Amino acid sequence: MNDDPTRVQEFFGSRAAGWDARFPDDGPAYAAAVTELGLRPGAAVLDAGCGTGRALPALRAAVGPTGTVIGADLTPEMLGEAVRAGRDAAGTLVLADVARLPLRAGALDAVFGAGLISHLADPPAGLRELARVVRPGGRLALFHPIGRVALAARHGRQITDDDLRAEDNLRPLLTGSGWRMVSYVDEDERYLVLAVRQDQ
Repeated sequence: MNDDPTRVQEFFGSRAAGWDARFPDDGPAYAAAVTELGLRPGAAVLDAGCGTGRALPALRAAVGPTGTVIGADLTPEMLGEAVRAGRDAAGTLVLADVARLPLRAGALDAVFGAGLISHLADPPAGLRELARVVRPGGRLALFHPIGRVALAARHGRQITDDDLRAEDNLRPLLTGSGWRMVSYVDEDERYLVLAVRQDQ
């Protein structure tokens, strides 16, 4: 579902309090995806649409104490849950729309986005904004702890041909937004797309 920001806030705001309890076993999948992002100590990384901050500890471990970790989310209730879980110790939390980030161009080495693409109101614009804040050669990870088929089944739906997360749809979307897809994995136990920021 490509949602306007108000609907996204309403959807996640009403579910924030029990969010982590619904998915208690996702931690290792997040950590494995962060590892594949290839972050180096001292790097600067954004968790775009960070929610309750489940990726923040793994991102902090990857960049070390000298690195920069930012978690940006549109929903105050989700950020509140991240604080309650103590994940604000792993990074700076920012209430912000991923489509309009309060970051300078080229400030980051990488972006991690869990479950992000289907909640962008304007996916091309959102991906262009992520490209704007990442240096050329920087990386993007689009992740979900389960694949498209398993996720659709969880929601009682079928995958449709217009699913943005399908490789044939996502590759040109990324290319037109300043990214080059370098790998695509869509398995029952994870969905992970890695892309590299193109030179402009």
